[in-house]
Amino acid sequence: MVEKVLDELIGSLKCLPGIGPKSATRMAYYLLQRDPSGAKKLANSILKSFELLGKCSQCNNFTEAKTCNLCLNEERDNQLLCIVEMPTDLLMFEQTHSFKGKYYILMGRLSPLDGIGPKDLNMDNLYNRCKDPSIKEIIIATNFTKEGDATATYITELTKDLGIKISRIARGMPSGSEVEYTDTGTLAQAISERKPLN
Repeated sequence: MVEKVLDELIGSLKCLPGIGPKSATRMAYYLLQRDPSGAKKLANSILKSFELLGKCSQCNNFTEAKTCNLCLNEERDNQLLCIVEMPTDLLMFEQTHSFKGKYYILMGRLSPLDGIGPKDLNMDNLYNRCKDPSIKEIIIATNFTKEGDATATYITELTKDLGIKISRIARGMPSGSEVEYTDTGTLAQAISERKPLN
């Protein structure tokens, strides 16, 4: 029989994405038996994060200050605002070194089946951010899922009265892929969103 405290530790580890009961059990025993100092460091880091991290007043990302370093960067283009679902999406865009504008992170996406509506994503805050007169284009970079599409549609309707150009990242065939092995949905999207060469 598993001790109550150990059972609670295993249960806590199961909250991580992709971690089931077996993985959580292995992790718990590993931390306790093989790396107790690492376990303490992990616990302290989590507690410290909750104590010191808040939301950036401009992009909604996690930060220790009122405004994050990326938003304070004067080399970024204030005219472009890219809206993404999660902080990990922002990190992916930054790794491409192809976008030099500003971001806004929704911290999720609309999903009525999961009970996530506009208020849960604080869409009023997004609207206020989009009212910044320096913004000339809103780029919606939500995922190409039903929820992501619904979120993109909602944002488009929400901000259309602002008179700002609204675009969405393109979807289609990934670089290096072959037509023969591409699924029909992706291929159809690639054809419909084709770009002129001259």
